[in-house]
Amino acid sequence: MSKRATVIRQKASVLRCPTAARMQPWVEAALDAANHRQSVALTIRFVDEEEGLSLNQQYRHKKYATNVLSFSYDAPELPEDMASGDEPVYLGDLLICMPVVLNEAATQNKIPATHTAHLVVHGVLHLLGYDHEASSEADQMEQIEVDAMQKLGFENPYSAD
Repeated sequence: MSKRATVIRQKASVLRCPTAARMQPWVEAALDAANHRQSVALTIRFVDEEEGLSLNQQYRHKKYATNVLSFSYDAPELPEDMASGDEPVYLGDLLICMPVVLNEAATQNKIPATHTAHLVVHGVLHLLGYDHEASSEADQMEQIEVDAMQKLGFENPYSAD
C-alpha cells in the first residue's frame, strides 16, 4: 500500500496514545474502503476528558465528553492553475478523547487499540463527508467501517460479543 495519507499527531493527553505511524494504515484503510483515491492530510489530536467535554459543549452543545469529534476543513476554491493534484488535500481534524475510548473499550469488552482504530476509521469517514443521522446513511457508513476494519484484520466492530 503506497502512502496516501499524511497523519499529523497531537498529544494533549497524559494517557498512552498511538503514534502517527501506527495510525497510518487505519487512515488508509478508511480511504480505501470509501474508494477515496486522492492523497490526504489530517490532524489527529488525543485529548483528556476536560478538553473533550469543553469541545463537545462548544460545538455540539452536549454536556459530556464524546469518543471522537471531527472537524472538516473546507478549503476555498483555488484557481485551476493553482490547484495541484500532487499535493495532499487537508481533510480536517479528529479529536479523540482517550479516557472515553478506554472506558468504552472496558465496558464493551474490546481491545483498546482496536477500538481506537475503529474510531479513527469512523472519524476519517466523517471528514470525507459520511454521516449517520439517517438510517440509510448509517447503514452505508457502518458497512464502510466494517470493510476497513476487516481489511486491517479486525473483526466487525458492530457485532455483539
